Amino acid sequence: MQTSPTRNPWSWVPSLYFGQAIPYVVVMSLSVIMYKDMGISNTDIAFYTSLLYLPWVIKPLWSPLVDMFGTKRGWTVTLQLVLAASLGAVGATLHLPAFFMVSLAVMWVMAFSSATHDISADGFYMLGLRQQQQAAYVGVRSTFYRLATLAAQGPLVILAGWLATRLNDANQAWAIVFFVLAGVFFALFAWHHAVLPHPDADHKAAQGHDPFGEFVATFASFFRKRDIWLILGFILTFRLGESQLLKLVAPFLKDPIAKGGLGLSTAEYGTAYGTVGIIALTIGGLFGGWLISRLGLKRCLWLMVFAVHLPDLVFVYLSAAQPTHFATICAFLAVEQFGYGFGFTALLMYMIMVSDGPYKTAHYSICTGLMALGMMVPGMWSGALQEMLGYRHFFVWTCLATIPAFAMAALVKIDPEFGKK
Repeated sequence: MQTSPTRNPWSWVPSLYFGQAIPYVVVMSLSVIMYKDMGISNTDIAFYTSLLYLPWVIKPLWSPLVDMFGTKRGWTVTLQLVLAASLGAVGATLHLPAFFMVSLAVMWVMAFSSATHDISADGFYMLGLRQQQQAAYVGVRSTFYRLATLAAQGPLVILAGWLATRLNDANQAWAIVFFVLAGVFFALFAWHHAVLPHPDADHKAAQGHDPFGEFVATFASFFRKRDIWLILGFILTFRLGESQLLKLVAPFLKDPIAKGGLGLSTAEYGTAYGTVGIIALTIGGLFGGWLISRLGLKRCLWLMVFAVHLPDLVFVYLSAAQPTHFATICAFLAVEQFGYGFGFTALLMYMIMVSDGPYKTAHYSICTGLMALGMMVPGMWSGALQEMLGYRHFFVWTCLATIPAFAMAALVKIDPEFGKK
């Protein structure tokens, strides 16, 4: 196979990470909005869509398979074709009598494919670029990942709302959106099949005398880290409040005033949370990364812990006051999302710090799996809890659920120089 050392990274890095974000956003966010439009209860939405985190929780268990069989390029391109087919299949299920469970089954395929695609695409990024280029294009990949998130939660949600109004059929509207997504992903598959380079280093990993033993040793070395209980506690509790709130944001914004919500249409939700909110989230994340590079993680930690959790009070106010002025709602959501984007940077940098060592890639994968576990389990019960408490008391509870994160922030140990340029 011909290598392509001179292939311009701009021809594939932006599109690779734009594509990496789409199925994750579909499974984690679009599914919540779609099922709410179709009349599914908050309890079922929160429980079943939270379960879809599972592939990201356990992906470290099968990540070595991507190294042991085939090439990173082959895995990446093939999985993009599978994801295109999965997106189209979801659209095809939405008029079936049992559309909820059938579409969820397809989304399970999508979730496992997306989690595996994350592994292969990140591995290919490191093989397809020289070391100097890898650092130079980190900002590019992050930007295009965010742009995909913005596109999926903004314009596509607005399109679904517009179509539902025109067709008077939410199922048909969302089916069209998923067919559009399938077309986009098939185009990405065709593009990457043509333009991804063929690095000489992209081959299956040589297996040692005891590959299973090596695999176990990698995991064991993570759990032998100093202060491992503090590490686990910080990662698992950092998003305890947010993990419950996140699954109920769309239902709260879309439920009518009489049910305790804000009564936004699907198109208004796409503008307020999927566009204004995501832009604020991105700006907050960029500012957080810049501040850590100037001051270091240790000096920024408390500011970021407060920033990620205190804006949850926004939802306490919104659920109590139930404002109807759209610009006011957008402004409050922008504040909450900016704080979340800014503060979440601390968790990402902390995971990078604890992953440092000879098994850096595997240990970071374990950290992201633990983070996903911390999102999945609390999210599963959040819908039933909200329906029992009502929106106002539920949001008060999510604020109280942030207390363990403050306690762990007081206990964790961080190198004062970590994160500084």
